[in-house]
Amino acid sequence: MELSDAIGALAALAQSTRLETFRLLVRCEPDGVQAGELARLMEVPQNTMSAHLAVLSRAGLVRGERRSRSIIYRADLTRFAAVMSFLLKDCCDGRPDVCAPLVADLTPRCPPEVSSDV
Repeated sequence: MELSDAIGALAALAQSTRLETFRLLVRCEPDGVQAGELARLMEVPQNTMSAHLAVLSRAGLVRGERRSRSIIYRADLTRFAAVMSFLLKDCCDGRPDVCAPLVADLTPRCPPEVSSDV
């Protein structure tokens, strides 16, 4: 990842509505959320939400998929992981004990889904 890409992603998240929208989309993975529903949930006008989604999309943090007359937005977790990796790439300067607590905090705490097919 280039420095300018990381700056763009972090700048997109440096606004409260966009940050909370991104966090909501992460919680709604993998299904995503329809644009109008995002506006309703975030309690912002649809045109305002559209502008915020455009910023997040240009930064590569969200993707929109047209389904009929709606656009479903999803967080791009691969891109977000790349931003986080960029930030942590040289964090410990060869001393993993320095980064270990940080990496442990980044480990998902979600319980794994149990397949009902078993």
